[in-house]
Amino acid sequence: MNADIRLALRQLRKAPGFAVTAVLTLALAIGANAVVFSVLNAIVLRPLNVPHPESLFMVERAYGSDTTPSQSYQDYLDLRDRNHTFDSMVSDDITGAVGLDTGSANPSVVWPYLVSGNYFDSLGIKPYLGRFLHASDEHGKNSAPYVVLSYAYWHSQFNGNPAVVGATLKINKHPYTIVGIAPRDFRGTELFFAPDMWAPLVDLPQIGGWDPLELRGDHFTWVVGHLKPGVTPAAATADLNTIAASLAKSYPKDDDGLKFILSRPGLVGNTLGRPARAFMAGLMLLAGLILLAACANLGSLFAARAADRSREIAVRMALGSRVQLILRQLLTEALLVSIAGGICGMAGAVAILRVLSTWRPIPDIPINVPVNPDVKTYALALVLAIGSGLLFGVVPVRQVLRSDPWQIIRSGSSGLGGARRLTLRDVLLSLQIAICAVLVTASLVAVRGLARSLQSNFGFQPKGAMLARTDLHMAGYEGDQRVQMQKRMIDAAEAIPGVSAVGYSDRLPLSISGNDSSVYTDTTTDFRPTNSAAERSSSIYRPNISAQPEPRFWLAAPSQCTMGTRLRWLLWSIVNSPVSSSAPSTRRSVAITKRGAARA
Repeated sequence: MNADIRLALRQLRKAPGFAVTAVLTLALAIGANAVVFSVLNAIVLRPLNVPHPESLFMVERAYGSDTTPSQSYQDYLDLRDRNHTFDSMVSDDITGAVGLDTGSANPSVVWPYLVSGNYFDSLGIKPYLGRFLHASDEHGKNSAPYVVLSYAYWHSQFNGNPAVVGATLKINKHPYTIVGIAPRDFRGTELFFAPDMWAPLVDLPQIGGWDPLELRGDHFTWVVGHLKPGVTPAAATADLNTIAASLAKSYPKDDDGLKFILSRPGLVGNTLGRPARAFMAGLMLLAGLILLAACANLGSLFAARAADRSREIAVRMALGSRVQLILRQLLTEALLVSIAGGICGMAGAVAILRVLSTWRPIPDIPINVPVNPDVKTYALALVLAIGSGLLFGVVPVRQVLRSDPWQIIRSGSSGLGGARRLTLRDVLLSLQIAICAVLVTASLVAVRGLARSLQSNFGFQPKGAMLARTDLHMAGYEGDQRVQMQKRMIDAAEAIPGVSAVGYSDRLPLSISGNDSSVYTDTTTDFRPTNSAAERSSSIYRPNISAQPEPRFWLAAPSQCTMGTRLRWLLWSIVNSPVSSSAPSTRRSVAITKRGAARA
């Protein structure tokens, strides 16, 4: 075997151009497959980093064919207390950015998880330092002034100082005590969100500045739970739907037609999970086609190389060299190329995956997914390397087995296998062209779709609009102070030279949030969920200031209504913060339209 490896290395050194081309071709293909598989493994295949992830499910509401993970806090309490199939149920919510004051000269903005008191105990997570939140900490609204820091935030902001446990900090001007540090690898039950800390959900009125806890129709929180041993998802779904029927009868205005389904947490149930799985399956298919095209290319290269060496191989066979020895040497050469390509491809894949693991698509929001390669990724790269080497290494082997060495020596032919109308290289070339045509077509379709989406008609014209986001609750404004400050900001923005219109709203069109509402026709008198014309997801615009649109809102960006009326309106948004009817919104983004930028 050592002699075969040394001979294969000598042969490759004689043709450095061929060797480099073959290694780089395979490195690109294996690297692409390793990157795609590692992402697929991280977001689809790898279980959540919690004890017994196989029994952990998310509860989603179902209205017809649509589902949403958002639940009201009151429905969560009923599900938690009345079900017979879950060991425990917890509620959590990504409320958005809050102001944090640690007593230093530089207050900062952090993103917490708001969780029910039984969150950590139910998931079976143990603290790295101190203790966690417990159900016994909750005694009603704003009754649990405790927080748990994430390991990453503790290290980055407190330098890993264990003395911070027991210290006090302020969240939106309210004091909270640090009671513990979460484990290094625990980020919660959603893969994409890296929270800075965990705070009690019952303190949402104090932290978030709005109070949906007693509103059964306000769906803002997510519910997950562990099934009891031996309970199937189907049995749990039936149990939850029995509760749903009772809730629909008791609270028809809010829960009429309510049904529940179970999904896996990690990607907000089916909201992101279903499209993510479909997208990653498509990417994996494309990566496989790239590898197949690379193998066809390398098969052609090795076939051409075998043809160039045909007289050498024929002479060796004529002198009595065993065919098995020659075939072994050819396969050894192919495997060396494939392993070298696999190593180079995996090295490039690791570098790319490290960048992806720290990449934040939205810089101001801690959204990222760790996609660092694990044993499965390295094993896949090894299998693909060896399999690819055997696949394209068979091509010259086939030529040797079909060749007549005496005929080659007598005729002086430079090819193996004799003259044929259709050679194997022709077949490989045709296969390579076909696969590349599919890949190029798919890429062009994807690019064209992306270009069209960037130029889509969203129903409003954002050109010329500038946004300024504020959070008055974070700054300590309460009650009527908020309304007065909002009016002062609007007046100040209108006085800026070059500004043609100013307005405000609590949400941008197509923005992200965790709640939803139903939409009814103007003739509806019975406002049950089953009578709604549509359900508005959190990404759709909803104007609100004390439950009424601000009059100047409809002035800045041109928008086409369904009845053909041309409106000019301005985008003002509260980011990631639903608005309750009990208190005016505090987090807002001002949109200012320049003169001449939004003409009808």
